[in-house]
Amino acid sequence: MPATFLPRLINDQFEDPGLFIPFRFEKRAVIFDLGNIDALSPRDILKITHCFVTHAHMDHFIGFDTMLRLMLGRDKKLCIFGPEGFLKHIEGKLAGFEWNLVDNYKDSLLIEATEVKENSLLTRQYHCKDRFMATKDGMEKKFTGKLLDEPSFSVSAVILDHGIDCLGFKLEERFHVNIKKTAIYDMGLDIGPWLKDFKKALFEQKPMDSMFEVGCGNRKTFLLGELTEKIARITPGQKITYIVDSVCSRENVNRIIDFAKNSEHLYIEAAFLEKEKEVAQEKCHLTARCAGEIAGRAGVKNLMLFHFSPRYQDQGRQIEQEAMEAYLSNYKSKPST
Repeated sequence: MPATFLPRLINDQFEDPGLFIPFRFEKRAVIFDLGNIDALSPRDILKITHCFVTHAHMDHFIGFDTMLRLMLGRDKKLCIFGPEGFLKHIEGKLAGFEWNLVDNYKDSLLIEATEVKENSLLTRQYHCKDRFMATKDGMEKKFTGKLLDEPSFSVSAVILDHGIDCLGFKLEERFHVNIKKTAIYDMGLDIGPWLKDFKKALFEQKPMDSMFEVGCGNRKTFLLGELTEKIARITPGQKITYIVDSVCSRENVNRIIDFAKNSEHLYIEAAFLEKEKEVAQEKCHLTARCAGEIAGRAGVKNLMLFHFSPRYQDQGRQIEQEAMEAYLSNYKSKPST
């Protein structure tokens, strides 16, 4: 059945990391990390509503400028998240440009940036019309693990150690609604915008005995439960986890395994081969073997490796083989569904 979220790495395994996740049925996307994003089309970049940045090293954050340039002068709100200290990086970026002509824009971009601390989230807004000067105090609330919580999906974060705080991210679809088109036609109904409202009612957990009106052609009213039974198949939702730039310590490994457990897709760095684990430790990165072990112990269905050190330009197969061997030897049970 068609997936709702269509994740794809922006660059190849040796280039800047980044995961672009467009939504199948909406002109919308989210992105994990903002390294070099030149491989994305302007149309794709403009679909992005939420950016989740692991940390502010250049290869994870330099694409912010590209995104900002494309979104200037548009009536758009961009939400962006990063680890502790992130707001000063956003403000430094915005302060690096002159904004004396922004009054000429008919539409005004709003950037809402959130800094993820161990126990709290600190959010400030930056309006283009105000020359991106920060709101005075911002808003602070408790951090419970989730950064974004919408009716159909959520995005969560875990704080990992890279010598500095580095965030791991996870997108979870609550459940997947597969529409039986043949059943719709058999009922004398048409495919239309009402299906979006139908799915919304399910994600918002409307009572199954409530009435739902199909608003295409001849309007008909059904009990939501009756309609669901006839035209929908409910299956487990997607879970997509993204992990980069983490030292292979016991604490990090256990945190990642717990965070990524039973993911459909785990995108995880494999920066070094195990034979250079001391270098990996010094640079606070995972080895291929460590990445594979994590994936196996977490019971993930699909292991996607990336963020290889440039020193292995002709050894990509070696990295993949080392990780896959560790994955298979540590894969203990079929992921629960």
